[in-house]
Amino acid sequence: MKAEEVTAKEPRRKIMLIDSKSFYASVESVDLGLNPLKSILVVMSQQENTNGGLVLAASPRAKKELGVRNVMRQRDVPKDPRLIIVNPRMNRYIAVNKQVNNIYRQFVSEEDLHLYSIDESILDITPTWEYLRQQYGKDLTMKKLARTIQLKMKKELGLYLTVGIGDSVAMAKMALDIEAKHAHSLIGEWHYETIPEKLWPVSDFSEVWSIGRQTAKKLKQYGITNMYDLAMYDPYRLIDKLGVRGAELSALAWGVDRSIVSHRYEVKEGNISNSQVLPRDYYQSIEVKNVIREIGEQISSRLRAKNKQAGVISLQIGFSYASSENAHQGGFSAQLSIEHTDKSKPIVAALWRIFDEHYAGQAIRHIGVSAGKLIDAGAEQMDLFVAPKVLEEESNIEKTIDAIRAKFGVTSIVKSSSMIEGGTMINRVGLVGGHNGGNAYGR
Repeated sequence: MKAEEVTAKEPRRKIMLIDSKSFYASVESVDLGLNPLKSILVVMSQQENTNGGLVLAASPRAKKELGVRNVMRQRDVPKDPRLIIVNPRMNRYIAVNKQVNNIYRQFVSEEDLHLYSIDESILDITPTWEYLRQQYGKDLTMKKLARTIQLKMKKELGLYLTVGIGDSVAMAKMALDIEAKHAHSLIGEWHYETIPEKLWPVSDFSEVWSIGRQTAKKLKQYGITNMYDLAMYDPYRLIDKLGVRGAELSALAWGVDRSIVSHRYEVKEGNISNSQVLPRDYYQSIEVKNVIREIGEQISSRLRAKNKQAGVISLQIGFSYASSENAHQGGFSAQLSIEHTDKSKPIVAALWRIFDEHYAGQAIRHIGVSAGKLIDAGAEQMDLFVAPKVLEEESNIEKTIDAIRAKFGVTSIVKSSSMIEGGTMINRVGLVGGHNGGNAYGR
């Protein structure tokens, strides 16, 4: 049986997965009046917690000619007089991302556009295809349309686009990653008929969307060395070994993905979490617990804002690898059940209890907090050892602080301990995604 016969009854949609090439670096290049494909530029984080800076993005020439890689440390970046190093401006990238997707909206309706990440978007052209043929001619093809979008983006925003085209979302994503990013046209087009030619020879599973290192390791243990082996492997045996994931992988090997962009999947909120990398190694318990308090209070505020209460509090601690005694262990993670609450005091107390029970003096560099088993806020269990009036006053104080911070900013009310003993809250104000927000328009 031929490959196309296996997928003959699968629905075919007209999907584009579009990537703004080296997005952060390209935005900076355009703003400097440079061609993004010709500039030698890197966007370098300057936050203290990166030990002098990390490369967040590099232009194609910086990667090719200097060997610069994302997340490379500043000290490892080659010294070259041609290299331009700029600070990140996350607010600017967000603003340009909106402009990029506004151009996409000229080709698809809102429900058929999905913002996959800040530099990738999924377009389902199927519903608007006939309209676009009327606009651009009956001889319109998906590749011609992709080229039209590329040229429009280059003319209006100066950005280059890489486009994956496929009969399904998964197929378009693989066409983007495996073919388009290496093609002169920056376009890759796959269909069910071309899967044997374009996907099955791939033996490096890291090239294939959604297959991580652990999954690749398991597949090789089963004698699956390339995507052809995966396509031919008995799907029922794969399901026995990997469960639902086995069924997904089997479908992926044939390019099958029945998801529809307009059918939004609303994710149930299972937890609320915050985490941060510390600006230096923390050794003193008092400093670590101060940051834990700050994060715990942020979690509490978010619970109140969402009208939720948490029944489980989790703490994740990551040790520093700066000292040899920590090289064999990454940290610890533990959780504690509590009476459902959105109050800062019991949440912070639970976090401190977890910390005290597990910490043994190691250097700490990462702290994460999450609140789970969420329920809608309602009547809270009263503490028999605390007067109801005191509980009410504490609740009113926290709600007042929330309101003031919402109106005047997070640092409008700050505990004195956040200004000493390792506090990080003040210094993190203005960061977007952990990096400098910058100015949306100026430098």
